[in-house]
Amino acid sequence: MNERKCPVTLKIILIGDSGVGKSSYMNRYVNHRFTNMYRATVGTDFLSKTVNIDGDTVTLQIWDTAGTERFQSLGTPLYRGAHCCMLVFDVTSKASFSALDLWRKEFLVQGEPQDPSDFPFIVLGNKTDLSDREVSQSALQWCEEIGAEYFEGSAKEDLDVEKPFQRAAQSGLQQYKKHTLENTGHFQITCKQPTETRNTCEC
Repeated sequence: MNERKCPVTLKIILIGDSGVGKSSYMNRYVNHRFTNMYRATVGTDFLSKTVNIDGDTVTLQIWDTAGTERFQSLGTPLYRGAHCCMLVFDVTSKASFSALDLWRKEFLVQGEPQDPSDFPFIVLGNKTDLSDREVSQSALQWCEEIGAEYFEGSAKEDLDVEKPFQRAAQSGLQQYKKHTLENTGHFQITCKQPTETRNTCEC
């Protein structure tokens, strides 16, 4: 009987104000595409990508949420079951960075992670290709305070797009394994290949 490790599926949530580039970053990472035409996300958007993390085959389910208030109620069911949360802001907008604290608190309340103090957050500053920057050191300081990792880049210019998602996958996988161990007592999940059965009766 053949056994193989099942691919792990991780849920990654992108949240932040409308217009900061969540959809652009996700599309650049998954589809290697960028468009200058802005289209506000209505409700939620979803893409997936399979990657290899330290020998594990991992399928990332990346959820892009609407940043407008009228769709925030959708976050309640969407946040639950997430393995990592990416807080996205625009480095040219201090207001979008200031809003991250509320986004993070709302995620912790609505998402109900098993261990809120140990849940992985990735803070991502987008639009570094623009010159009118308003946020720099304050982002690093805030990340140190909340224990989050900080990345920045540009979806438009394809600058440092892979790194934050790679780290989100690593952190999410650690989260997955930790709670798999707590709930089942082991990490290894195997898939049994179906075996062909034949009628050997000769009567």
